[in-house]
Amino acid sequence: MQQVTLNVQGMSCGSCVNKIEGNVGKLNGVESVKVQLSEGKVDIAFNETTVDLGEIKDAIKDTGYDVMEEATKEDGPGCSCCH
Repeated sequence: MQQVTLNVQGMSCGSCVNKIEGNVGKLNGVESVKVQLSEGKVDIAFNETTVDLGEIKDAIKDTGYDVMEEATKEDGPGCSCCH
């Protein structure tokens, strides 16, 4: 299981949250999706042998939002503000 936090631009309301959580959550291999609207972040837990990060990013982009290219691994060293 891999966990990442993606920086996503363009989210502004509850409908945005529902669209992203719905579209990413239906991908085979995605275990959980949690949007942090106020921070512009999306936390995703997924099985990397079933779905890759590129497919997840594409699902977010297809929903109409921009994914910033720096992903933060939850289990990695440091924090997102230190990059």
